[in-house]
Amino acid sequence: MTERRAILSGSTFEEQIGYARAVVDGDWVHVSGTTGFDYATMTISPDVTEQAEQCLRNIGAALTEAGCDFRDVVRVRYLLPERADFEPCWPALREAFGEVKPAATMMVCGLADPRMKIEIEVYARRRG
Repeated sequence: MTERRAILSGSTFEEQIGYARAVVDGDWVHVSGTTGFDYATMTISPDVTEQAEQCLRNIGAALTEAGCDFRDVVRVRYLLPERADFEPCWPALREAFGEVKPAATMMVCGLADPRMKIEIEVYARRRG
C-alpha cells in the first residue's frame, strides 16, 4: 500500500478551505499553492520579494516534513497578479531552484487575497 499523508502548516486557510499544505503520495510530494504569509503570525509583507522568500521558507518546511528538499523538486508553478513583479523575485527563485532546474511555468492571474503578490506550487519526488 502506498503511503499517503497530509502535511499541515498551521495556516488558518487550510482549515477554512479544506486542504493541506502538501500531500505525500508514495515518492511524490505535491505542495499546494503557497503564498508569502508567515503562518505563525498570519501576516504578509507588502513587498513581492519578501513574499517570494517567505513562500520558499513555507515550501521548504513542507518539503522537509515530507522527507525531501528543493533538490527533489521536478516542477514549479509561479502565479502572480502583476507580470512586472516576477523579475524582482528571480534571485530568490534562482537560489532555491537554480541548481536543480525543475520544469517551470509562470502565469499571470488573480490570487485569493489582494495582499498576495506571488503564489508558488511545487511537485517533488523523494529519492530512495
